[in-house]
Order: sequence, then C-alpha cells, then structure tokens
Amino acid sequence: METSQWQKAILLYLARKYKTPDHWYPSDLQKRARVDEYLAWQHTNTRPNSAKVFWTKCVSPTLLGKEAPREKLDAVLADFNTTMKNLEEKFLGNKPFIAGDEISVADLVAIVEIMQVIAGGVNVFEERPKLGAWKQQVVEAVGEDLFQEAHEWILSFSKQKFEPLPAELLQRLKSSPLYKD
Repeated sequence: METSQWQKAILLYLARKYKTPDHWYPSDLQKRARVDEYLAWQHTNTRPNSAKVFWTKCVSPTLLGKEAPREKLDAVLADFNTTMKNLEEKFLGNKPFIAGDEISVADLVAIVEIMQVIAGGVNVFEERPKLGAWKQQVVEAVGEDLFQEAHEWILSFSKQKFEPLPAELLQRLKSSPLYKD
C-alpha cells in the first residue's frame, strides 16, 4: 500500500472511531473528494519537497555540520515554491481551507509538512499572503496553544542536542547526491 493510501486509511479510521465532527473528514462527497485529492497529491509534492528543504536547511547543518551547495539548495527551494504555488492555486483557491469553509485533516497534513520548512528558517508565508491567511485560519481553528505544542519539537530542531552519528553513517550521509557537485 502506498503512503497516501495508508495515511488516508488511518485518518479515516481515527475520524470514525472517535466520532470527530464531520468537517475533519467530511461526509459531503465533494468536500471529501477535495480532502482525498489533497492527501493523494501531498505525499509526492508537499511531503518530499518540504522534507528536502528541512534536510538541507536544518538537519544537514545540525547533524552533519555541512551545508548543501548553493545550487542544490536553490533547486530544492524552487521545487518547494512550485508546490506552494500549486497548494495556493489548485487546493485553496478562494476558500479559507482545502475542503471549503471548515478545517479538515487535509489542512492539518499540509501545515505539518510546511512547518518543517519554517524550522529550516524559510519564511514560507512572508510573500504568500493567501497562504499566510490560511495558516492563521488553521491556527485559529485548532487553537494557538495546541498549534504551538504540536510544532514545538520541529521548530526547535536546530537547538536540540544530538548524540554524534556513527562515523560510517555520517560518511554515507555526507556523500549523498545532495552534496555532490
């Protein structure tokens, strides 16, 4: 089963088991289709492109003590920016949330991926007012305290203290394609 299928299965199971309000995983077919569409799209777009930025801007300097070459970083950021443009235009459009007027699991999945990029020091929302407004609506919908608690670890990643990586693993990571010219 591919990532998006098991992720969707888990989210649907949790929504049913805990009888969450309908907006989280809507029963309305059109709204549910928007949630499903985003969940299918995000695992090959938002997830990998956010993770690449997080790795390049945060994990690599913190754990490996080595930054990726500028041209690699620029390529990673270009892919991420394309993903954000698609999120804004194709999924949000003129709606406050991905599935319409209320928050859904699609919005939660999206914001979690994007917060990795924030942890890497990239201000995703600065030049994207539509995306910034969406983020603020997500924060308001879940509550400021819960939002901050959910993202506390990722946002403090570069300040964390980690055990040194084993030498063999460190060497393999440093010789990954991301760092080769």
